[in-house]
Amino acid sequence: MSSRILLVEDEPGLVLTLTDLLSGEGYTVESAGDGPTGLRRAAGEAFDLVVLDVMLPGKNGFDVVRELRQQGKDVPVLMLTAKSQLVDRVVGLKLGADDYLTKPFEPEELLARVEALLRRVKKEGLAHVKTFQFGNVEVDFERGDVRKNGRPVSLAGKELELLRYLVEHRGNVVSRDELLEGVWQYQPGVSSRTIDVHVAWLRQKLEDAPQTPRHIHTVRGVGYRFAP
Repeated sequence: MSSRILLVEDEPGLVLTLTDLLSGEGYTVESAGDGPTGLRRAAGEAFDLVVLDVMLPGKNGFDVVRELRQQGKDVPVLMLTAKSQLVDRVVGLKLGADDYLTKPFEPEELLARVEALLRRVKKEGLAHVKTFQFGNVEVDFERGDVRKNGRPVSLAGKELELLRYLVEHRGNVVSRDELLEGVWQYQPGVSSRTIDVHVAWLRQKLEDAPQTPRHIHTVRGVGYRFAP
């Protein structure tokens, strides 16, 4: 599966150029034209990399990367800017950006930095999501603390692991086979029926309307998809 890249850039010409460049290397590229939209998509969907301009309408790139990290989102971020002052590069990196590229830049340098970031992430693996909020539910995965409308909700260990896996792959369809491998490590006696039962329990505990879930969706014949 090709890596999925979110390009947050407001210059139409540059969006077209970079989309063609990255797509030509086999990446799946989607774009957002302002800061608030870029933040919403980067926080709520599963991307392998965010290429983020600093000067954006609505919310600048510094604010976007800072709020992403405050929300516990570990997606790698490559920042683009027309500013070349050292202080701007330092600010971006301190706020949580993984790399920095100053405009104008050569296409080959952009591709090399994108490839290096994706290779590093694939090798090291992203850190688990530590905390997450969706709807009226707040989850601290590290402490095992789950609250709905501010009230504690008791989740069994596997329910919490399953929720974390779905959250970390939010926006993507996750097959039952992938869940068997990623959550249960193909333990003897565990079948796809076990997954369905655990999903049903999660819905009962976390969804306002379990029969018509807002967050944990069934993809018939395949598996599940989590939507924040």
